[in-house]
Amino acid sequence: MSRHSPRLVYDDDCGFCTWSAEYADAHGDFELVGFSELTPDQRARLPSEYEQCAHLLTDDRVYSCGEATEEVLAQLDSPERSAVALFRLLPDSTRARIREHIYRWAADRRAWWGKFRSR
Repeated sequence: MSRHSPRLVYDDDCGFCTWSAEYADAHGDFELVGFSELTPDQRARLPSEYEQCAHLLTDDRVYSCGEATEEVLAQLDSPERSAVALFRLLPDSTRARIREHIYRWAADRRAWWGKFRSR
């Protein structure tokens, strides 16, 4: 069975999102796919409102929003990996609640974050 690098799907119209995806790629093994570059097969694997957040497509799964971010951070060769390892000591339901709340808070402020980090 063929294994591909995970595909990090992100909003390529967003400077902060692009910077974040490029950071992940520089510190991990990902194929970057902007929303504007999605193939029909990739789009079919995503939730219907896929443009609301980032996604990580693996051969076996689709991770979305905060779950995608957690999985990406866990795969980085950077200090974020250690933080995620500690975060993963929390019970799954607690982790999901925290993760999604933080993801939505940050995503809703993408323009502001883009003032500091953008591509």
